Amino acid sequence: MFGLKDAYYYFVAIQINLIKFLKKVYFSTGHYNKTLISKAPSQAIFSPNSFLLSIISPYEKKSFKINEINSNDFWIENKNKKFKEYHNFLWLNLIDRKTDGKNIQKIIYLWMLKFSKFKKRIWESSTLSSRVISWILNIDIIIKNGTFEFKKSFFQSIVIQCNHLKNNLKFEKNNQKKIEILTALILSGLTFKDYEENFKTGLKDLEKFIKSNFDKDGFPFSRNPNDLIFLMKYLLLCSESIKDAEQYVPEYLRDIIKKGFACINLMKTPNDSIPLFNGGLETNLNYFDKYIENFKINKKNKKNIVGGILCARTKNQIFYMDVEGPPEKSFSNNYQSGPLSFEYYLDGMKIITNCGFGSNISSKAELISRFTASQSTLTINDTAITKFERNKLINRVFGNSIKNTFKTIDLDFKDNNSYIGCSIKHDGYEKNFKCIHKREIYIDKINNKLSGTDHIFKRNDGIPIRYVFRFHLNPSLTAVKTMSGNSALIQISRNKSVLFSVKEENLEVEKSIFLGGKKILDSTCISISGNLVNKDKSFNWEIKKKI
Repeated sequence: MFGLKDAYYYFVAIQINLIKFLKKVYFSTGHYNKTLISKAPSQAIFSPNSFLLSIISPYEKKSFKINEINSNDFWIENKNKKFKEYHNFLWLNLIDRKTDGKNIQKIIYLWMLKFSKFKKRIWESSTLSSRVISWILNIDIIIKNGTFEFKKSFFQSIVIQCNHLKNNLKFEKNNQKKIEILTALILSGLTFKDYEENFKTGLKDLEKFIKSNFDKDGFPFSRNPNDLIFLMKYLLLCSESIKDAEQYVPEYLRDIIKKGFACINLMKTPNDSIPLFNGGLETNLNYFDKYIENFKINKKNKKNIVGGILCARTKNQIFYMDVEGPPEKSFSNNYQSGPLSFEYYLDGMKIITNCGFGSNISSKAELISRFTASQSTLTINDTAITKFERNKLINRVFGNSIKNTFKTIDLDFKDNNSYIGCSIKHDGYEKNFKCIHKREIYIDKINNKLSGTDHIFKRNDGIPIRYVFRFHLNPSLTAVKTMSGNSALIQISRNKSVLFSVKEENLEVEKSIFLGGKKILDSTCISISGNLVNKDKSFNWEIKKKI
């Protein structure tokens, strides 16, 4: 049955899908393509630094060799395995600017002959925005020694595509796609004097975008570390391009970038990645270091929580913990149901992890990674705390959003000479199972170990529950249960190991999977399980180096 809130999102989804359908029909008409044509710029007044494309390009060096490709076959789908991928032109980041110019010019000329009119797949907003950005950031090499007719057609094509982006901006609900569109429009306004209005209106819309998508600390409302990294790349690209054009960088843009870098600096793991909460993926952040230095980010920032993720660290230990409830429905399409889950690093090595977000693998892997059991926290009766939207129509518009929510309460952070960490509760199991989960995790500075206590507070209602605490291990590590039954030896290297132990309880070492990369990896999970009826129970565990 639909509640009022569900009904609202359902009817909004119907409206948006109807608009999309009508737009698709209209965009395919010759009349629409004619409306996109406007005055072609006579010249480019600004040539951005092509190096800036490396900020957003996913390609690694040496992964693309254009001189080995027949340009005549480049846009023939059955001869090109990466036909879809090539339309965003982000691979221009890899070209040899000394020798590939003519070949690039021919490839773009053929693209304009074949795809200058709207085609849904090729003019999809993310692909189109990336294409415009890539063309503009490489405009000098593309038009070098080109004929007058080629330059005119090339400039005209950029304008036509930007006109299409402007027509679709207000309908775009995906925030990652929206910032791509805004970046493309801002760059076009910097490059062409006749379209300076794109720059001005783009900045106005960017300011609105920032206000509606970031909290006071500069973290996205989605609470997704991956969103933070993605959005920061495009904000940085806009800022650096504006500076290169010797234009004034708005204060709000400088401010959000500085705050965003402060968030990245706090959250950055010892292996230059991000913790795997709420849609986070394995990613390399070391290229942000120079920008963090340039923006003079205080690396000793006293803030301990950003985006609802707490970070506690000492010289050789760090743990990250999810200490907030889920985001609002409209920001929840990548949320993972793991309240009070944590990740732990010792001597730069990740020991305890969440399973990661499976979006780079498959839709099934993504679904599995949303469940509470895929996080290093408590599950009761094998139930995910957060329910996810199953209505296909709503999901088509809002993504795989959440249906319910919960609260975290009584957060108490402590940092003294003996330990650093926190205690916190959540009520996610109260409604269905009459349980409150409280977790306490502290780094013991004196004894150089991680100490944890989990409490289940059970209301006397006679309903039995089965609890499981899971501690997923880094997939590169292995573990074996010891003879005592209450501990597991985690092997880090040939001569180094750590001991996970729990007082007065048995544990099990089980098979698990890791989904944070581009393929499913086998991994290991330590679990503590049992049954409760009408009593509270506490579990004391620790992780320390094996001597």
